[in-house]
Amino acid sequence: MIYLKEFSLVSENTENIILSEEKRTYFHNQYPFRIFPKKEFKDIKFSDVTILYGGNGSGKSTILNIIANKLNCDGSFGVHGEMMMKYLDNCNFETSMEYFEEAKIIRSDDVFDYISNIRRINNRGFSQREKLFREYFDNKDKTIDDMNDYQNLKNSIDAKRKSASNYVRSRVFDKDVKEQSNGESALMYFVFEIKENSLYLLDEPENSMSAAMQLKLTKFLEESARFFNCQFIIATHSPFLLGMTGATIYDLDSVPATQKNFWELENMKLYYCLLYTSDAADDLTRV
Repeated sequence: MIYLKEFSLVSENTENIILSEEKRTYFHNQYPFRIFPKKEFKDIKFSDVTILYGGNGSGKSTILNIIANKLNCDGSFGVHGEMMMKYLDNCNFETSMEYFEEAKIIRSDDVFDYISNIRRINNRGFSQREKLFREYFDNKDKTIDDMNDYQNLKNSIDAKRKSASNYVRSRVFDKDVKEQSNGESALMYFVFEIKENSLYLLDEPENSMSAAMQLKLTKFLEESARFFNCQFIIATHSPFLLGMTGATIYDLDSVPATQKNFWELENMKLYYCLLYTSDAADDLTRV
């Protein structure tokens, strides 16, 4: 499902006019001006899955932030600085008539925060488990004479009926939080966050994920776009996400920045050399 059809960045001519009207000294921060005209990149046309590909500093995350702020997406930072406001005022976009539930940007930092929260919960649970193990062995041999002490009686009976692990598991705080790897937790974050009939801007979602987890994420996003009417705009250089079925890919490392097939990208050529040539080191120098 396509909710955002097209987005236009500020043209070089408009940038020149705006900056010439600026009376401030040169050290004033011009961000995000002067980034995309040199790439000859202005108009972005979107499909169900659109990927912004490029190395560090290519501007792919900046474009996501510009789109998120212009569309007032959930998770956007809000406009910081007068120059950003001027830039956004001169951006244009076109949407379809289709209704969408939410528009949201998800950054790798959001995923890291989720993983850290899971770790804190599990650490707190570990401390509580230590205490509960001690309680279990105390209650297992305890004789309760006062029948009015209901809770101690209940704990004693429980300790006699259950194994130590079952006793602790039935009481531990946040017992539904499972021990998982960072990659598994990251994948679960997207499963929880992605809703049907929605637009999502994903900034390097593959961070913290192994190759196997990236493949699972790729399949999940493909199925969300195909069966649950989601649209994705993704900034990434992951070979697994770049190979998503039917994705439109913009190569921000090239000038002009144009649409390419995933096998034409430099990252994919490097992976090909590593996988399919016997003398990968020599081939990498010739790519």
